[in-house]
Parts: sequence; structure tokens; C-alpha cells
Amino acid sequence: MFKRFFNNDKAFTGLEAAIVLVAFVVVAAVFSYVMLGAGFYTTQKSQEVVHTGVAQASSSIEISGDVIAAGYTGNDTLANMTIFLQLTAGGSAVDINKTIVTYTDSTNHASYTLSDSEMNVTAKHGGADGDELLEKFEKFEVLVDISGYDVGPNEEFQIEIKPPEGASYTLQRTAPPQIDAIMTLY
Repeated sequence: MFKRFFNNDKAFTGLEAAIVLVAFVVVAAVFSYVMLGAGFYTTQKSQEVVHTGVAQASSSIEISGDVIAAGYTGNDTLANMTIFLQLTAGGSAVDINKTIVTYTDSTNHASYTLSDSEMNVTAKHGGADGDELLEKFEKFEVLVDISGYDVGPNEEFQIEIKPPEGASYTLQRTAPPQIDAIMTLY
């Protein structure tokens, strides 16, 4: 009637194995959590770099319509150019005060900002407000004075528009064979 207890370690060994197994699972779970967190962090940083690179590589402004030039018919040179600027699709607002326009031909190179007398915004279209910030649905009519460079018939020149952020927009044009008072440059 007495039950005898035997010294049997089999159950205790199974319990030790279960504890060790649980410890391994917990360590593996913590390690995988840390690795996944590092992976998500790296993926997020890579995504930010790609978006920043695309924003800097793409131009945020573009030309809308034709480039119109006015010429001096008496001495056959171009006086100025009128360019209509707008945002590209999905582009962010551009401060025209910080935008640089560069004129280049075979012998001349000059850069202007809105504060210079050679470049000014003559009109704003599309519901533009009173600021110098080119925003969605707005078009700025920009006049660039090139009278000091004696651009004559069939002469090539380049206008580069550099917004404060993003890639520049380059216009390469050739003066027409005959300089008229008003003409479109192709």
C-alpha cells in the first residue's frame, strides 16, 4: 500500500530541454525583430534617397508655349525674349526670386536673377496671386533682355533656367534669318 518513489530523472531532463528550447525561440524572436527593424529602417532611408534624387534630377519648371522675341529691325539684332514659365506636372512651388537665368552664346556668358534689370516678370496668368512664387496652375511671363549681346540673323544662343531646387531647363535657339519686330523662336 505504500507507493514507492523512485529516483527517476527522465521528467526533469524533458523539462530542461523544454526550457532550453523556449530560450532559443525567444532569442531567435528578438534577433529576427532586430533584423527586421534594421531592414525596414534601411529600406526607408533608401526610399528617401531615391525620392530626393528624383526631385533634384528632374526640373520643376518648364516652358509653356512659344518663345517670343522682339527685334530691332534697323540693326537686325534681337532685343529681348519673352518666356512663359509654369510648373511641371507634380512639381513643387518655385521661388522666381531665387531662379537664375543664364544667357550663353559663342562669345558671351551672363547670369541674371529677378533683381537684375535684364530679367523681370511682366505678367502673371492663371489666377496668380501677388507673390513671386510660381505655383500650381500659374504661369509667369518672363522678359529677358538680350539687347547687349548683338544676336544677329542665324546666330545660335542658349538660355538656361535654374530653379533653386531641381535640374535646370535649357533652351537652345537660333535667331531667324530675318529679324522682325515680333517673332517666334524655334
